[in-house]
Amino acid sequence: MSAPPSPLPMSDHGRPDRTAAPEEHTLPSSSPSRTAAALAVPRQTQTDATDTAHPGLHHFNTAPAADARALLLDCCADERWARRLVEHRPYPDLDALLAAADEAGYDLAPEELDRALAAEEGAYPAAGDTPPAALTALRAAHAAYEARFGHAFVISLDSYRPDEHLDQVLAGLRARLSHDPDEERIVAAEQLRRLVRERITDALYVLTYP
Repeated sequence: MSAPPSPLPMSDHGRPDRTAAPEEHTLPSSSPSRTAAALAVPRQTQTDATDTAHPGLHHFNTAPAADARALLLDCCADERWARRLVEHRPYPDLDALLAAADEAGYDLAPEELDRALAAEEGAYPAAGDTPPAALTALRAAHAAYEARFGHAFVISLDSYRPDEHLDQVLAGLRARLSHDPDEERIVAAEQLRRLVRERITDALYVLTYP
């Protein structure tokens, strides 16, 4: 009987040694997830250099399909989106995975986008940083937005400092409440794609530094 596979050897810099054959990794358990033309994303070709620059991506590429799918569903609550990204593993680098996520996002059918947006929660800055009067205004604006468009307000704040988040959320709510539903749907879908990119990047960072 052959011996069980040994752990993946590590290099002097703490990264997986890609001269050794990769083994399957299990991702941390995810919360419950928030179907079916094929995505027009070419299956990535495995090369000697695949994912060497990103240990978290290596774990994602080699994890069981169910674990990878659960991780993705925490980033965007659409089953087909997550399944297609899993099926097109391995990705040679993070940019390739994010590009595939973008294309999958553009490929969402209207009802899939509806489900993904319905699973989102409204954007609020950290509660401790929000003055009571601003928090009251924020809640009222969120309620007005959800009543008008039927889903939570989503916005990417990645390019702003934390102390700018409150102003950006309030300004975004006020501006976007003036949109008609079709116009706002386009804006919300774009903001969701940006959020998904951020979430995938953060998730892979957690896999690298658990």
